[in-house]
Amino acid sequence: MSSFHRLWQKAAASESQRRQKFLKSEDIFRKSAFMIIQEMLKLNVQTAELTKVLVDEILHSIFFLGIICKPSYPPEIIVNDTKMLGKLREKFPRPFEFYSSQLPQRSPFSCVLDMIVTQAEDKENENQIKQKLQEFIRQLSLGNEKPLVSSTICVSQIPNSVRYYGVSMSSKGANPGRIMVAASCLETWDSCVADAVMTYYPPPSNRTSSFDGTLQLEGHVTCQAFRISDGIELPPCKSCKELFGLETTDISKWAYGNCAEAESLSNLFKKEEEVKMNVQPTSENYTEENRRTAVADVQRYLKQMLHEVQFNWDKNFYVPQ
Repeated sequence: MSSFHRLWQKAAASESQRRQKFLKSEDIFRKSAFMIIQEMLKLNVQTAELTKVLVDEILHSIFFLGIICKPSYPPEIIVNDTKMLGKLREKFPRPFEFYSSQLPQRSPFSCVLDMIVTQAEDKENENQIKQKLQEFIRQLSLGNEKPLVSSTICVSQIPNSVRYYGVSMSSKGANPGRIMVAASCLETWDSCVADAVMTYYPPPSNRTSSFDGTLQLEGHVTCQAFRISDGIELPPCKSCKELFGLETTDISKWAYGNCAEAESLSNLFKKEEEVKMNVQPTSENYTEENRRTAVADVQRYLKQMLHEVQFNWDKNFYVPQ
């Protein structure tokens, strides 16, 4: 055998292994999606009328992320049980109707968190909330790779207030993550959090504004993240320090808006008006005109990302019912 043929066979074998590894990784997405849906349906039995909207929302969010995967996973592939698929279509028709045209407002695991908090006997018992999330993840039995599953939870609070929870982004892949951050800035997060994130997002090459909406939390506001798998406290990353003024010596830097702190603080600001008023940005670049430009940048970048994943958006965000 010539050296050329040996090299060709080696390259072909390497490509075959790469493809098998890729397909195995992508199939974990399908398995994870199906198991999360199953577990949410089980939980929903306990509080059907109260939490049905969360099942509706997570179905749409998962179906959307499935369709923009490469290879894509339409609902009938994710829910590969004909009987179950039929029942879901009957009880939750709207996710099937709009997953290929409307954007979700948040990533799937945020719905899981809301389900667990809603059903908790004591919503202020954060250890119970964290334990329930751990149990939920263990039920999935997915090993080390867990697409659609958040890795961290954050708890924010001021003295004598309730606790406000949030989880990290639970989308798989770079473009889906960027899309969900953009959707959260435009539609979901409180304006204080959205403004802080839009200071750095989209990346510099896609920004036309010097907008600065970063903020400084007051000392009496606690904002603590934990690893869901074992409950260990996690320091804020450098990105969260830049966005929210959180004290840290950690040098790691996650993509802006992906950390659990964003959702947790957003939930706090939506309810604690006085706290929100006291953390308003003070930069001279924090102007209404600059903010409009920043929003336009995010909208333009979102459309670019959707074009790259070949999603035909009808300009609407999905409203669960």
